[in-house]
Amino acid sequence: MPTDHLLLRAARGETIERVPVWAMRQAGRWDPEFQRVRAGQDFFSFSEDVERAAQVSVLPARFGVDAVILFYDITTLPLAMGLPFALQPEKGPMPDRPIRTLPDLERLNPEPDPASYAHITGLLARVRQMLAGKLPVLVFAGAPFTVASYCIGTGKDLNATRAFALENPQVFDGLMDRLGHATVGFVNTMLSQGGDAWQLFDSWAGKLEEPEYDTWAHRWHADILAKTAKANPTKPSILFVKECPYLEKLCEAGAPVVSLGACHDLAQARSRWPGLVFQGNVRMEVLQKGTPEQVRQAVRECLRAGGGQRHILNLNHGVDRSTPPANFQAYVDAAREGV
Repeated sequence: MPTDHLLLRAARGETIERVPVWAMRQAGRWDPEFQRVRAGQDFFSFSEDVERAAQVSVLPARFGVDAVILFYDITTLPLAMGLPFALQPEKGPMPDRPIRTLPDLERLNPEPDPASYAHITGLLARVRQMLAGKLPVLVFAGAPFTVASYCIGTGKDLNATRAFALENPQVFDGLMDRLGHATVGFVNTMLSQGGDAWQLFDSWAGKLEEPEYDTWAHRWHADILAKTAKANPTKPSILFVKECPYLEKLCEAGAPVVSLGACHDLAQARSRWPGLVFQGNVRMEVLQKGTPEQVRQAVRECLRAGGGQRHILNLNHGVDRSTPPANFQAYVDAAREGV
């Protein structure tokens, strides 16, 4: 059943008394308390430690955010499908054995049993227990293009991903098929077990040429969003594509909430698509490098552009690791104070 949490009401387009606020990567390295709880653990063992991952997931609540998002990685799903990862400095998650051939592809299970990601369902249950209904819990998944780039070992190198996809279309298309199918199953499981809403992340698709975006991103967004909505009609979805230039395609993908980058004008988007809810779009660099007063001013400007309804305040991307905690507090406080 729908709940009366402020963020969920905003996501459903209902009338709200103020704009809710949260931030991508709000549970992260910028927070000294996060570092204290992590205590030097490597990323993957830390994220698989249910109790510690739950503790850091709820840490942002002390700042006054209106939702908690679970702490895990988008590579959780391919790992559950049979592809182990290790985190390498400056490179990010790297697969133990990249998917490069059809036999490699056959190793990936497109329907992983929820037991293969039991630490994530356990994390969800523990966070719900800790919050006791005080805040909604957001879950997430990576979109096939971004996750595929990690599975083939190219990661953030878009040119290398593009070259592989063009030279090995059967492998790349098959990988996207398997990831898309598995993503639907994963999201449906997380929502059925208590996730209140979810976000689909496509970090690297915004740099694609438009025909590539149509083939490798947009059609998968639409397919995954439609299938998860059919199974979970009361659980809102949020589509995030980092600094995506194809706003019309974002708005046509089927998510009731569209997350905007700094390249978008929030007021214009609201005017053109009055039936959608928009998330964003304070520049994360302001929190990273500005003063608390500059952060408050940026929030007030964003709230004015958002018009006070059908808006969820967020950043254009995640909280940077060098963000001062005082700036994050100013961000939340200014959102709650309004204009």
